[in-house]
Formats: sequence, C-alpha cells, structure tokens
Amino acid sequence: MGKIYDGNVRAVKDVDLEIEDGEFLVMVGPSGCGKSTTLRMIAGLETVTNGKIQIGDQVVNDVRPQDRNIAMVFQNYALYPHMTVRENMSFGLRLSGGHSDEEIDERVEDTAELLEISDLLEQHPKQLSGGQQQRVALGRAIVRDPDVFLMDEPLSNLDAKLRTQMRTELQRIQEELGVTTVYVTHDQTEAMTMGDRIAILNHGELQQLEPPERCYDRPNNEFVAGFIGSPSMNFFDVDVTATGDGIQVSGSGFETELDLNLDTGSYTLGIRPEDFEVADGDGRLNTVVDVVEPMGSDNFLYLETGPNEIELTARVDSTFRPQRGDSVSLTFDPNDVHFFAPDGTRISTDNDQPLVSEA
Repeated sequence: MGKIYDGNVRAVKDVDLEIEDGEFLVMVGPSGCGKSTTLRMIAGLETVTNGKIQIGDQVVNDVRPQDRNIAMVFQNYALYPHMTVRENMSFGLRLSGGHSDEEIDERVEDTAELLEISDLLEQHPKQLSGGQQQRVALGRAIVRDPDVFLMDEPLSNLDAKLRTQMRTELQRIQEELGVTTVYVTHDQTEAMTMGDRIAILNHGELQQLEPPERCYDRPNNEFVAGFIGSPSMNFFDVDVTATGDGIQVSGSGFETELDLNLDTGSYTLGIRPEDFEVADGDGRLNTVVDVVEPMGSDNFLYLETGPNEIELTARVDSTFRPQRGDSVSLTFDPNDVHFFAPDGTRISTDNDQPLVSEA
C-alpha cells in the first residue's frame, strides 16, 4: 500500500506487510519515515492512495474506521477528564450500543483486573499518574474486544523507568489476549524487546521485516545496520584486495587481514561497538581516546583513529577506564564484521554464521 499527499509527496512507498494472527508487529524508524501514516491507513484515519488493506478476509479500504473492529491507543491518552476510570473505559461500548449494562460492567471489571487498576475505577484522570492513565487508555481499547490493536508510540510520555515497566506489561497483556497488535515507535530498544517481528521503515520504504535478532545479526543494508543497535554500528570506508589466504582491508587508519573471501573493490566495513575488544598488545586498529562514558555495567569509549581522525565507538568492560588522550589498541573477530556495497546493500560472506532461527 502507498500514500501520496498533495499529488507528489510520497509518504509511504508500496509497503507490503502480512501480519500473522496474534502477532506482535513493531513498526520502527526515524521521524518522518511513514510508520504512523501506515498505522493510520490501517485504522482508516488516512485514505490509501494505492494498494489494499485486508483484515481477515475483508478488504477494508472503503470501510469506516468504526466498522473495522480495531482499537487504537495513542501517545496522548485522550481520557475524558470529567469521567471516572470506569466511565472512560466503558464509553466506547455504550456509544456503539448492542451491549447490556451488565455485560459492559463485566468487561470493564475483568479488564481492570487484568491491568491491575481495579482500585482506580471510581477515580478521575487527574487523580492518576501517567502510568495509570496509560493503563486506562489501554483498558478502553481492550474492553472493545477488537480484532486488531493499533498503538502509536503509547509509552513516549512516560519516564524511562515506567516506560520499561510498561513495555513488559504490554507484552504480558498481548500474550494473554492473543490479539494481533501493530505497534509504532521510533525507539529501537522498544522494537527489539517487544516485537515478534519488526518492520523497519525509512523514507516511506520498508527496509526489513524479520524477527529482531535477525535484523540485528543480518541487517539488509547499511541503514538498518546503523539504526538497530545502541550505540550504533561503526562504519569505515575501505578498499579490499584479495590475498592468498583471505583479504587485505585498508582504510583511513585501518589496515588488517581477514580470513574470508570477498571480491576486490571498495566497500563500507561495519563493526558493532560491542564486538571490539581491547588488545593486550598490537591489535587490528590503533585509536586515541576522546571521551569515556561510564554506563555501570559497561564503558562506552569514543575514539579517533587515522590521520583523518575517524570517529568510532567501542563498548568495553567497566573495569577498563582509560583517560582522554590515551592510546588504545582494538581487535575484533572476523566473524563479527559486516561489508556493504556502494549502494548500501549488505554483502553475504563466508563468515556469516547460521542463525539460531535457521538451525
């Protein structure tokens, strides 16, 4: 499906998604990548310029949002301040009709118990914390018993600790209910920890649609490699020359031999910060420390290498804390490197190890 605004602004470019029944799919990407527009097209809040949207066996392109049997949770909780929690959660059911008061009360109370907010049912939104308000907004969606949950950055207004807690809660609730869920976020940590699969978008185009661990281990291209993972993957412009036993890799401040096969040419070499190790003696890469960022369990080293002072990041053990200006020699396992062609596509090499999902 696609979306064009004002005749020539293409917000979504032929995104093709097939979401399994009961799956938790996370759409992730930078601001303006088209993920919220895609979600709004599924919801019926945006028209589809080309393609189709099908829920179950029904094509819903021309079906009104209220008739699609979906429930949406927004970044803004959008609770009615003059209503109690009970009234907020039951409002949609009462508005749609077709449910007795007894059935509505039973749904609200069962959902409140699931969300652990039974003691808040008679309170008003202004009496609740941000996390409690988010639970109420989620409860309002759950009581409708929809075919699909759509969530548009629902945790972004919460503080870091509560956001982590609510991530876990959302996963638990989704697993218990078994409802197909499409979740939009710009936070790649949320995507990696929550999704059965993640759909990575950039400039309105789908870059990769696979389980999180595969997107991390086998990114389709340089964009995915740099977006997924924190800190981001390091990239180096290198020239590769075939040798008798492998390849010679040369770049600015970078020269090493690797035991793998690759055609001679110019590439981008990618190495994740956590795949660097501090060498006891001479390593593969000589660097100078710029900044040390202690993270508790690890230290992030921001380093420079080569005459052009190429910047890179290494994630090392917390016991290693060099000072600014210190020289640090790094090494890495050839099995952990990635090569990208000039067009950004990742190149498979003989160092690709089978993934667990392929076993």
